[in-house]
Amino acid sequence: MRIVAQGLTYTYNPKSPFASQALKGVDLTIEEGEFFGIIGHTGSGKTTFVQHLNALIKVTGGVLKVGDYDLSDKKCKFLELRSKVGMVFQYPEYQLFAETVEKDVMFGLKNFRKEMKEEEMKAAVREAVEMVDLDYDAIKDKSPFELSGGQRRRVAIAGVIVTKPEILILDEPAAGLDPLGKQEIMALLHSIHGKTCKTVIIVSHDMDEIAENCTRAAVFAGGKVIMEDTPSGIFKRSDELQALGLDIPVTAKCAKILSEHGIGVDTDFTCDDFISKILQKYAAQSGNEGSR
Repeated sequence: MRIVAQGLTYTYNPKSPFASQALKGVDLTIEEGEFFGIIGHTGSGKTTFVQHLNALIKVTGGVLKVGDYDLSDKKCKFLELRSKVGMVFQYPEYQLFAETVEKDVMFGLKNFRKEMKEEEMKAAVREAVEMVDLDYDAIKDKSPFELSGGQRRRVAIAGVIVTKPEILILDEPAAGLDPLGKQEIMALLHSIHGKTCKTVIIVSHDMDEIAENCTRAAVFAGGKVIMEDTPSGIFKRSDELQALGLDIPVTAKCAKILSEHGIGVDTDFTCDDFISKILQKYAAQSGNEGSR
């Protein structure tokens, strides 16, 4: 499902002294199949935008279409839409609530797939739990609170993908994890992207995460999209990003320092590509010196 926003606006507490305009005319297109990143400071409008995508926040100004669903239309089938656009909030492990892992993961099915029989639901839960690399038989009857933090996060993700949404949105999916945990959770999301969810959208403050994983990204500031490009295209504008108070990937910082010393590195800012390009330069330089 393709996502198209045109002139999307939203104001919290309208017609009150506390009115705050969070979106000020967002124009953004996210194509089906992308692994898309959304970047921006707190208050930039990025979270408000993604909460529009499955109608957690209703459209009040502008146009928003998700596939064939026109979210600007009050007659839109919002329940059906929410089964196809899954949302995983920041620290989702804190939102688990059921007595057992199986019941927690099954909750979405009971809301969106009421026609399914109990055995069909259990089979779908098993598939979702195993898709997030957990042992279904070992944990299905356990309380979610008996699990480790990493396992609980995976259970929370299973509870969203169990309905097999076409679009999966995650707010800071690797927040609070150590480097290995971050690597594992991003690998998991790529696996899900390949198997179940056609489009994955991540909201992240971690620029290295965006550089390493996303096909394209958008930068939000002041309620608008001010950049939309590949991560490589965005991070080549490092001065503009830093002027906004945003960070840049470690590779972009290194490339900037090298450039200031007259060494240009044409990289896509992923670690593998950056290291490869540096080694190529070193090998070429060594070869030139050896031929003198």
